[in-house]
Amino acid sequence: MSSPNPALVTQRGARPLPRLALLIFCAAYVLPGVFHRDPWRNADLVAYGLMASMAEGRTPWLAPALGGVPADAALLPHWLGALAIQWLGPLFGDGAFAARIPFALLLGLTLALVWYTTYYLARTQAAQPVAFAFGGEADPVDYARAIADGALLALIATLGLLQLGHETTPELGQLVGVGLFMLALAIAPFRRWQPRVAIVAALLILAGSGAPATALGIGLGGVLVCQRSAYERVRAFVPWVAAATLGSAALAAWLGAWHWRASWPDAEDAITLARQWAWFLWPAWPLGLWTLWQWRRHLTHRHISVPLVTVAVAMAGCIATNLNERLLMLAVPGLAVLAAFALPTLKRASSAAIDWFSMFFFSICAITIWVVYVAMQTGTPAKPAANVARLVPGFVVQFEPLELVFAAVGTLAWLWLLRWRTGRHREALWKSMVIPAGGVALCWLLLMTLCRPPLDYARSSRPEVERLRAYVAPGSCIAAPSAPAVAVAALEVFGPYRVDARTELAATGCENLLYRVRGSKPPPAPPGWVHVATLQRMQDRDRGERLALYRRQAAPAGAVDAGAR
Repeated sequence: MSSPNPALVTQRGARPLPRLALLIFCAAYVLPGVFHRDPWRNADLVAYGLMASMAEGRTPWLAPALGGVPADAALLPHWLGALAIQWLGPLFGDGAFAARIPFALLLGLTLALVWYTTYYLARTQAAQPVAFAFGGEADPVDYARAIADGALLALIATLGLLQLGHETTPELGQLVGVGLFMLALAIAPFRRWQPRVAIVAALLILAGSGAPATALGIGLGGVLVCQRSAYERVRAFVPWVAAATLGSAALAAWLGAWHWRASWPDAEDAITLARQWAWFLWPAWPLGLWTLWQWRRHLTHRHISVPLVTVAVAMAGCIATNLNERLLMLAVPGLAVLAAFALPTLKRASSAAIDWFSMFFFSICAITIWVVYVAMQTGTPAKPAANVARLVPGFVVQFEPLELVFAAVGTLAWLWLLRWRTGRHREALWKSMVIPAGGVALCWLLLMTLCRPPLDYARSSRPEVERLRAYVAPGSCIAAPSAPAVAVAALEVFGPYRVDARTELAATGCENLLYRVRGSKPPPAPPGWVHVATLQRMQDRDRGERLALYRRQAAPAGAVDAGAR
């Protein structure tokens, strides 16, 4: 007869990951991408444009706008970024870097919240491993630490969090809200006032960060989880969860954050959905499914139900908003917690398969990045060098020794990690997540060091705006009627230009006009305007999309004199 608890763990298997190694993993994951880069299209640039506009007093803090057009912005994260620009921007001389600092801290806080959530969930009786007849089972605290280490590594290894987690966008605030929600329910049996503060803060942060529906969904799910708990203190926590849920709904209404965004995908999108989830949530999703199977008799216990609520709500939100991957990102913390509870039940063959696949995949990725870097610097091999020149025309290669040093150190650390993983700690619970997490951290480090300059050139709008400076002086006013928010943000951030994006062209006082056009010929100039230039948009060169620049036509001298009389 099978055991009702599938976790069979010895004391050797509960060996924790060294704290220094865990901190190095976190630093290698969080810090690359924070330094020496511009805000990238699309959401990253729009969010920073709003933050800079608020910090510089060009738009109200309660009703932010870009180019005079009101923006549907989550206020709390944008306030955080704007304050960082005001306080830290003069210190560092770089507003974009200053704005990224608090969001990097939010990402680090998310990692910490997932670790502590998993630790306290693993301390509950239902999550503990089976006691052996003659002793030797894992110590409860050591077991909880090892499971928490595995959850943190699974979070780092999940591919979908990599780029989106390093942006200055409201989703970082939402991630913290989800992590704080799980922590509140995890510590409810062990603490008295801390979970109350955490649950209120979590749902208010979610509502203020632009995810009121998510706050409502996980709040209602949290009420059900607490009602079914075997812990009296957790059942007594229900009024606090319910009150926090109502408070988040009220805050969202006060901030005007309730908007109908539902756009259900068609049945034909099922393959697209499966493909998106398969890569975005890898490698946490197969481990999460394995957890649900192995712990199927424990689905109502909090170590399964708490993270499962957040995963289910985030996935439902992703489907309801036509496969919005930014909402899907909110499933990653809970899925990492679920993945951690699969580790005590993995067979040796499954663990070895994860190791070998990750080792070969990330090693090939690292080698590819190094080959591209060498080709950029030396021209050899010729084909990768030609591909870089074709993909980022106009990019000038420069040698940056400091970034080369960081990349070399990271690569050597990867080689040491492979040797260390195959030589020792074969029984540790978290062993299956070390190589995937290390591989993700390595590839992100290499991309943000060796390949950062061409990536920054290709994904930043600075080169296009700098070409516009040959025709329009910085600080000038540009009318850009019905322009997308990312184009307005690019003009305001990199110009810097004063942009009027309202549709009434006749009412604008700007001397310059910018239109997006398709094809080789610009449309006829509006009455009173003259065509100046047509500029190629680098990111849309394959689609033939261009920018047409017009300048207001000066009135004839005779007409001016007649008007004066």
